[in-house]
Amino acid sequence: MSPPASARAFSPASVGNVGVGFDILGHSLAGPGDTATVRRIAAPVVRIAAIRGGVEGLPMAAAANTAGAALIALREALGLEYGFEIELDKGIALGSGLGGSAASCVAALVAANALLDAPLPREALYPFAMAGEAVASGGLHGDNVGPMLVGGLVLATAERLVPIAVPAHWHCAVVRPHFALETRVARAALAAPFALHDFVVQSAALAQVLLGCERGDAALVRAGLHDHLVEPRRAPLIPGFAGVKQAALAAGAMGASISGAGPSVFAWFEQRDPAVAAAAAMVAAFAAAGLGSDPHVSAVAGPRAELLP
Repeated sequence: MSPPASARAFSPASVGNVGVGFDILGHSLAGPGDTATVRRIAAPVVRIAAIRGGVEGLPMAAAANTAGAALIALREALGLEYGFEIELDKGIALGSGLGGSAASCVAALVAANALLDAPLPREALYPFAMAGEAVASGGLHGDNVGPMLVGGLVLATAERLVPIAVPAHWHCAVVRPHFALETRVARAALAAPFALHDFVVQSAALAQVLLGCERGDAALVRAGLHDHLVEPRRAPLIPGFAGVKQAALAAGAMGASISGAGPSVFAWFEQRDPAVAAAAAMVAAFAAAGLGSDPHVSAVAGPRAELLP
């Protein structure tokens, strides 16, 4: 059967880093996301036809756009004689720390994959997603694109995606304040070297979180979900962060930190109801700092990107 001429796909947002797993750990988030409509065209090029969703300043040149760059990488790797035209509908705010740039390229890849004569396994799209994300972040890391591609909590190395089991009843509250923090600015805060001792402490924290998730052991996650490296340097870039984090912990969070590069703040809970209550308290804490914000509550084992009818 011939492939369709066009396809649409939706990619959810994500929580990158999960505090202790800088650039290598992330989970998808039900709710906000980006939609890509991709058409197969005869010309051997990739084009961006439209970008909608109340965003400004995103590049229309394919090579400079995360979705365009991902499909260029796909075309080149497969030696395709045809090309793609992309329309993006943005549902994730720019500079929010929820993986907006990653969601665009993942949605585009999932849609374009459906147009191939022989679609690839989902995991095979990973290197192309990282190539697209690198346009925005400046480096190859998969903590956002990985969980968007396969869903849930994912350890995303340079070579592979490793899904991490998480109890279905564990939930995440994420609150996005109404201001943007560019990823490159947030990464610049990490330029100074880190002490070896801090790296060892962070490694122990990551190990406890991963093992706690696989075992369903909330006590291990509570012991480990503390970012000793990145959070101390980025927290000053987020007005009201200390109060928002404290609101989450007071509501019973297993841990709380910065989502991705920020400014969104996430917190993990053992059940949905405390996550909902905490989200409201976190919104109130941002309001006390003079910022409006939007809450989201999702299972930590969130959805993956999917084709749309």
